[in-house]
Amino acid sequence: MDVFPDFDGLGGIGELREVIGALLMIVLIVAVLMVIVSAICWALAAPHGNHALAGKGRVGVLVGVGAATLAGAGVAWVNWLISLGQQL
Repeated sequence: MDVFPDFDGLGGIGELREVIGALLMIVLIVAVLMVIVSAICWALAAPHGNHALAGKGRVGVLVGVGAATLAGAGVAWVNWLISLGQQL
């Protein structure tokens, strides 16, 4: 039995895919820029003894990496669920 979602069953699904792809691209670009800016703040603040800014930079780097990881993992998870549905 070959089970696969019918992506053409709804009208406008092509536009929805384009919107989701554009939003994913924006999330990844913002996450990368956030990591770069936060890493610069962390690198400049730590040697000068500004522990508050260094801490905020460290948190910014971790949040940016986490956001990029979640965005990429979401796509992989949905693809895995689709392939799992074909095996049922």
